[in-house]
Amino acid sequence: MVTIDQAKAMAKHLRNQLAAEDIPRSHSACLEITARQLGFRDWNTAAAQLPETGTGPSFTRAIPILRIFDEAKAREFYLDFLGFTVEFEHRFGTGMPLYMGVIRAGLILHLSAHHGDATPGSTVFVPMTGIKGFHRELLDTHYGYNRPGLERAPWGQQVEVHDPFGNRIRFCEYHIGDEAPDAAKGG
Repeated sequence: MVTIDQAKAMAKHLRNQLAAEDIPRSHSACLEITARQLGFRDWNTAAAQLPETGTGPSFTRAIPILRIFDEAKAREFYLDFLGFTVEFEHRFGTGMPLYMGVIRAGLILHLSAHHGDATPGSTVFVPMTGIKGFHRELLDTHYGYNRPGLERAPWGQQVEVHDPFGNRIRFCEYHIGDEAPDAAKGG
């Protein structure tokens, strides 16, 4: 949910964008527009109902770290087969192990050749949409070491891939209206 501070920032951004287009609006007018965009009658109603910022911990996402042992095989699997792009690469020095971030469609994974960063054989569960197209895309790469199936589970359709290092990634598109299975909820 949007907080009061985020709503104020949205109104400020709106005012700046309108000013850049030579459409001057007062800050209060932009607050009113923002309130209506958020589904409130007016700014006073929004300000009374929106939560304050900093009312407790907030987590935005988890980024799994997966252990890798061979940089070339990791690039072949994660970039060429799965279609990720490199977000960053880090080494503490020449010849040192690679720590790399990869990203695709909002999914971020960190791949580490550093001993102790992660345990080989981990599993990552990734909720997604468009799984049939993704499955077809994977098959069309003709990657010789992985030909995943599209499996039906009680909660949705899944594609499970195994990287060269023993890690598994389960991509899942939930049935419409379904939520995470009890195991994914920790229950």
